Amino acid sequence: MDGMTGYIGPVATVLDPRERTDVERAGAGLYRTIHRDSVQEVLRDLRQRRVSAVLLSALRCTPAELPRATRVVREFPRIPAVVLVSRFGQAAATDLMALGGSGMNRVIDVRASAGWSTLRAMLSAETLRERDRQALQELMDDLADTPEDMVRFARALFDGYSGVRTVRELATILEVTPSTLVSRFFRARLPAPKRYLVFAGLVRAARLFENPGFSVADVANHLAHSSPQSFGRHVRTYLGISAGEFRQSYDGTRMMRRFRDELIRPYHSRLRRLSPLVAKPRPIRAAIGALAYAMSQRI
Repeated sequence: MDGMTGYIGPVATVLDPRERTDVERAGAGLYRTIHRDSVQEVLRDLRQRRVSAVLLSALRCTPAELPRATRVVREFPRIPAVVLVSRFGQAAATDLMALGGSGMNRVIDVRASAGWSTLRAMLSAETLRERDRQALQELMDDLADTPEDMVRFARALFDGYSGVRTVRELATILEVTPSTLVSRFFRARLPAPKRYLVFAGLVRAARLFENPGFSVADVANHLAHSSPQSFGRHVRTYLGISAGEFRQSYDGTRMMRRFRDELIRPYHSRLRRLSPLVAKPRPIRAAIGALAYAMSQRI
């Protein structure tokens, strides 16, 4: 959520200077803007940072920008690209038609308030991350008859995922000590929590690779790996293939299927009995024995 509750990632814009204030006002509480002077600059942003959407003013829909706008749509199909028709000036109809022919065919007329509401509604839908939500729901279906705290664990793997996380960070989110979390999975003869974390990250990486414009370096940067080489070693360690092979073999859906096939379905009966976050009351006899042992150590 870009570090702030309710916010999506930044929105990159190529606007007439007169339009910027209106776009910023419309995004209050939802997004922050990165204003650029050309689509070429936006293409660089798309590769180097997290961007939720691209807004292009109809006034900037010139023939010179058409090839670059086409690249935005072709190389980053999962990132919405929108043309805004504002109250300032009037774009040439031929330019708009050419832009639509390039594939950039989401046009929102913001000359009336309803247009701004439409824009906000469309960008708000991005906060749901519909495809990620659907995949997570499949996982929740797998865990329907497991304890509630197991469901909490699963949600924490994916909710707000923005980069490499450690078991310690995950345990902090779940308000349990790392040693407790690890030991409960170990005693239940389940894969380690770290493996669940890693596969959740690989699902996210596979989703990013669905955008042809992202290089291995771009994905490594988005997921906070120290370098493309580090990301490549990470993929090879857990999947036994190179980052390039990973890109060719998996999209988000396939990687999520592998997550469920390797970490959920084979262990379903054990997961049904696992409460990784809730401390179980110790039997009275065991508690008395532990107390007696502790007292004997003090003597």
